[in-house]
Amino acid sequence: MINKRLLIKNLLAHNDESSFYDKKRKIELGTKEGKAKFLKHVCALSNSNPKNNSYIVVGVEDETNAINGVDFFDDSKIQNLINAYLTNPPLIIYENVAFPHLSNHKVVGLVSIRPTEEITSLRKNIWKYWGGSIFMRDGSISMPKDFDIIIKDVNSEIVKSIENKAKNNIEHTLDGVIEFINDKHKDLPSFYHVFKEQFVVCWAGTIKKVKGVSYYSRVDIEFINEQVRLFYSNLDEVSISYNEHEFRIIEYVHLGLNNQYKYYPLEEVIITFNENGSYQMDTVLLFKPPQFNKRTLYHIFNANNAIIEKLKKEIPLNNSEQTDLKNLPATYLICFLNDFTEAKDKLYEAKSFLKNQEDAVYTSYKETVRILRKMKYS
Repeated sequence: MINKRLLIKNLLAHNDESSFYDKKRKIELGTKEGKAKFLKHVCALSNSNPKNNSYIVVGVEDETNAINGVDFFDDSKIQNLINAYLTNPPLIIYENVAFPHLSNHKVVGLVSIRPTEEITSLRKNIWKYWGGSIFMRDGSISMPKDFDIIIKDVNSEIVKSIENKAKNNIEHTLDGVIEFINDKHKDLPSFYHVFKEQFVVCWAGTIKKVKGVSYYSRVDIEFINEQVRLFYSNLDEVSISYNEHEFRIIEYVHLGLNNQYKYYPLEEVIITFNENGSYQMDTVLLFKPPQFNKRTLYHIFNANNAIIEKLKKEIPLNNSEQTDLKNLPATYLICFLNDFTEAKDKLYEAKSFLKNQEDAVYTSYKETVRILRKMKYS
């Protein structure tokens, strides 16, 4: 197994970006431009390094290599984006890697790209890139190529060396468990479990028992062997169950109107550990959108739009509007789930104004966007 934190350090130490490695301050998958640029880089790395894994490190300053991190990003449908827009799509995995110096809600994103050894190209138009375009790495830049390509494998030894240096060992695993329990979560109940005598999962959170089932809020779950954060949220609740073979997480979202709220199952993540030292992770979307009275939703949708207009014009909100602002991201989500198709666009348009509000409002926005992302790419 590869310790992903060590892998990122080794990649950052390897000169600069190349035909098998790129680094980004952040990626934006909420816009067509952001998706197009991400697809371009995945396509270029897959083509330029056809026999080895390639990597994109997210949350790192380009010039200084400073590790500032990004928000936790979990999206089981990111492969669907790749499959929808690329011909001969590589297999990609996005993982959230914990670093000790970052605050709890920050991680470093690691995109691992496993190529097909065939030429990858854009399947259809997106943003300013034409369907059929082929991209390659030219030094640290992803460039379009419009001719037949013969690719030489020049990276195998380098990539193999970097990955070998990042292999996990018992010292790294023990340090990871101690760090998780004693340093990161001194104020929370913390737990760990060992699977198949070698895999270690740690979790922490505030516990609430309902009908014999434990639910966790302020949840942090890490796969210690690889230093990968599996789940993190300050808002939503999860249930955790496990046996000798599997670790299961079910995430719930708290939605409702007029002080009548319920927890709705959103997604289940199942990690299956095998005797041969391998594991697999499967994700199942469980969400069934709640339905509400359309007349009530029309009132809420229009009230939300009026609040955003006031924020645009820098007009102070009254006390009632301040209360509605705290719920605005979640109520826009409910409107969208009840066939108010414009609500999602309105929510995205509101980002810059919500970002300037108190932390709870912008955190609610990010959690709401995360739910939308899990459901479907626009």
